[in-house]
Amino acid sequence: MPSSPRILLIRPSALGDVCRTVPALVSLRAAHPQAQIDWLVQDSFAPAIRHHPALSSVIEFPRKSLGLALRKLNLAPLRSFLKSLHDTHYDVVYDLQGLFRSGFFAWSTKAPRRIGLANAREAGWLFLTERYRVSPDVHSVDRMLEVIGRSGVALVHDMRLYASPDARQRAASDPTLASSRYAILAPTSRWAGKRWPLERFAKVAAELLIRGYDHVVIVGAPNERDQCGPLLDLAAANPRVIDRIGMTGIDDLLALVERSALVIANDSAVLHMAVGYDKPLIALYGPTSISRVGPYRRAADVIQKVDPGEPLDHKNDDLGRRLMARIQVRDVLERLDAKPA
Repeated sequence: MPSSPRILLIRPSALGDVCRTVPALVSLRAAHPQAQIDWLVQDSFAPAIRHHPALSSVIEFPRKSLGLALRKLNLAPLRSFLKSLHDTHYDVVYDLQGLFRSGFFAWSTKAPRRIGLANAREAGWLFLTERYRVSPDVHSVDRMLEVIGRSGVALVHDMRLYASPDARQRAASDPTLASSRYAILAPTSRWAGKRWPLERFAKVAAELLIRGYDHVVIVGAPNERDQCGPLLDLAAANPRVIDRIGMTGIDDLLALVERSALVIANDSAVLHMAVGYDKPLIALYGPTSISRVGPYRRAADVIQKVDPGEPLDHKNDDLGRRLMARIQVRDVLERLDAKPA
């Protein structure tokens, strides 16, 4: 390894996984303080890491535009993207996604060391020069760190996230929230089986206002508003419940989480942002393995009601709805009461 190596970390998606990959970046920077360390990430998720001080630069993977071009049999954009990876002349590449596509990107760099999982899915291991077999049953953060560690890097368990200075300034000057003690509710999910019933979120929101929070802020993506009916009704009737669904990009969401007093959410990226800012949180989990993808080292903050032997499959909507329905409002309020004021 040169004294100032060029290192590429590949973890394009998803947003929660990108947030969970930050300890790998921090570990690499601690081991190689003079290195150029770049991160290949899906362009829509780049704001989650762009301002991290351990990162040299972001390599944005334009997944949507490349996909559109390929569907039109236009290979030029893909060739240009792959050429840019090759022309940087990386010394070492870490594929922490472990899929065919990420392995192919690693191979395209032609780096002499291409490191990743021996048990990568979709035969992604074929593109690597150094392969380490890591149990899929360990937490995803520890799985990535084990790959980094077995390549000779000392590990740093640092989840800290960083919003841009502009986003932090916008949060600090928000006329409603700048001096407010507020809780964030993130009630949405791509998967129906991960969603806690909305009317229960609404009851918790009302209780938070009674229990000393100045405001409750509802967050979600623009295309998730239809998941939030009861909460939107509450926001329309009560000015202390603030609707920010679809109004905060990743950067502003990071800044919003950074200033929050509490985060309550389904299994979603917002939880991992809360971990990245060491915020009090209550995580509502149904058919998902906490030991693999729960909030890192925050299992005590999770509410999950799964009987021994029950399967865990977040793509099974019926199973997920049953498991999420077992979590009662009183469970959340009891957990809330147990947290320091």
